[in-house]
Formats: sequence, C-alpha cells, structure tokens
Amino acid sequence: MDESISGFKVRGTWADIVEHGESITRALRDAGTHTALSKPNSSYPDAFAEWDEWRPKPHEHIEDDISEKTAEQASVDEGKGEKVGESPTEDIQTAGEKLTESSEELEEDDDESSADKAGESMEHVARAADTAGRKALRKVEETVYDQVMTQISPYYFDNELMSANLERVTTGDEEEFIFEINVNDDDLKSMISERLTDEDAID
Repeated sequence: MDESISGFKVRGTWADIVEHGESITRALRDAGTHTALSKPNSSYPDAFAEWDEWRPKPHEHIEDDISEKTAEQASVDEGKGEKVGESPTEDIQTAGEKLTESSEELEEDDDESSADKAGESMEHVARAADTAGRKALRKVEETVYDQVMTQISPYYFDNELMSANLERVTTGDEEEFIFEINVNDDDLKSMISERLTDEDAID
C-alpha cells in the first residue's frame, strides 16, 4: 500500500482491492465512525454505511456491481415527497384539497385555520415541484454517467466521510486494479494510517 496526501492506494488483483477496502472499513469501524458517538451532530454513521455498501466485495464484478452502485451513489437524493411515497400528481391533488378546505374555513371566519390550510397547500405544491425536478435531474444524471463519466472515472465514491477511486488497468495478460481511498478528516486519517500500519493481513 502507498500512502500519500491524496489517500491510501494499492495496485493489484481483485482480491487485493477487496482486502484494501475491508482494511479501511475495519479501521473506520475501530475509530467509531459507524456510531453516533464518533462525531457529535455529524452524519458519519450514515456515511460509513454508504461506504460499507459501495466498497468492492469478493463476489462482485466491477462492470456490473460497482458501476451500478457508483451511479446510485452519485444520484440526487430523494426529496421529502419521495421519502413518504407521494408522486407529484398526488401532492398536487392534496394541495387542491387543502386549498378548498382553506376557502371553506375562510367563509366560516376561521382565519387562523384557513391560513394553516393554505400554508399546507403551498407545501404540497412545493414538494410536488421538488419531486418532479429531482426525477428529471436523475434522468440527466443517468445519461451523463453512461455517456461521459464511464469514459473518465467510472468507479468512484464520495461523501462527507471519504472518497475513493477504482480503476482497472491491464498489464500484459493480467488484469489489475488501482484502488485509492481518502479519508476527509485529517485526524481520522491519521488514526486510520496508524491502524493500517499495525493491523494483521485480512484473509
């Protein structure tokens, strides 16, 4: 393994790449990044889980599994409407219903309740627009990823906790890979470095 300011890098077979990913993951777990205690008010636990899902596994194939996971990881996150399973059409319908209720309550001189219903109506309109926008953006992302990123850096990972690049290289008849992983927090990176230096080889 080579260590530099840009991260921890190995070159070798698929087994070497998998081992490198597992070593980094074990070091991150030992540092506590998978728990909420690692860094107060941070998203490290979620970021660790994302990394643990993306990293190469022994049974996976780079063209299929890692490529697909890279596209998913790079995609725009779900908005509030998508997280609750509401389509833009459903949100617009709900917005109309809330607006009708607001009008009815206004006629009954219930100004406060009417204002609340109107506010809820606008929230649903905004959520519908957000959902539609995110879905359209994902379509563009898929095209960009398929047509452009696969030609530049097809296998990469990036979040608050860390970033990684995986490249396939060919030497003669042998297929090799270069896998470079960087931990964004300098203090955490130092801990990982010490852990990797001391650890026994992973089988």
